[in-house]
Amino acid sequence: MSEFLFHGAPRIMALANQKGGVAKTTTTINLAAGLAELGAKVLVVDLDPQGNASTGLGIEVAQRSLTTYDLMVDESPLDLVIHDTGIVGVSICPANSDLSSADMELIANEKRSHLLHDALRQPAMDAFGFDFILIDCPPSLSLLTVNALVASHSVLIPLQSEFFALEGLSQLMLTIREVRQTANSELRIEGVLLTMYDKRNNLAQLVEADARENLGELVFETMIPRNVRISEAPSYALPVLAYDSASKGSEAYRALSLEIARRYGVDSKLQESGV
Repeated sequence: MSEFLFHGAPRIMALANQKGGVAKTTTTINLAAGLAELGAKVLVVDLDPQGNASTGLGIEVAQRSLTTYDLMVDESPLDLVIHDTGIVGVSICPANSDLSSADMELIANEKRSHLLHDALRQPAMDAFGFDFILIDCPPSLSLLTVNALVASHSVLIPLQSEFFALEGLSQLMLTIREVRQTANSELRIEGVLLTMYDKRNNLAQLVEADARENLGELVFETMIPRNVRISEAPSYALPVLAYDSASKGSEAYRALSLEIARRYGVDSKLQESGV
């Protein structure tokens, strides 16, 4: 494992798209694993009531006595909420169905949009030494997603390579703009990631061309292919990088991790390490 040179507070990144089935949770898990392979310490914050990121990283439902909900609403101590996973360098704040009622319960709270922001910036977080915090958002533009956007430095948007893919981005972009104007002026788009890409499919190529024409440099160079190993890995509670390290899916998520890591000043160190 190479040394990951990242100094200062952790970089907080929300993975968001109100459309389900775009590989948002899959990307969260595998980006975390890919960054950890490069030597980063990563915290995954599961903000989806379905808890798929928690399951995908091997946290059984019975282990989730305290969750992201407790962290936000009851200010539960970090060391009781954060779990190690079977992936070296990756930890998680798990989720369960308690989060499904969070929108209703938080609406009367004056700090309702800033609860996650404050929880992730408490002094006790420093002791963990995380380089990245990845927030897996629910597939909706709910108060939970707003909390993630207010808490984050940037947003990574997975975009499935299918017809009408770009049309679904408009509402998310409006929400990001509103959060910038009202609660988090520093929020930016980390990038748009094309997922489930099949280079043999003419439609996928058209979607890619359309995305790059309309969004330009916001679209990552890396694209995540359709790959059976990516689909199989969650049933083994593993990222694809651990399930089948040599698969095309693993190669793609490693490339994405490197593309992101190089944005944060680690390129020279990675080159020295031969990565």
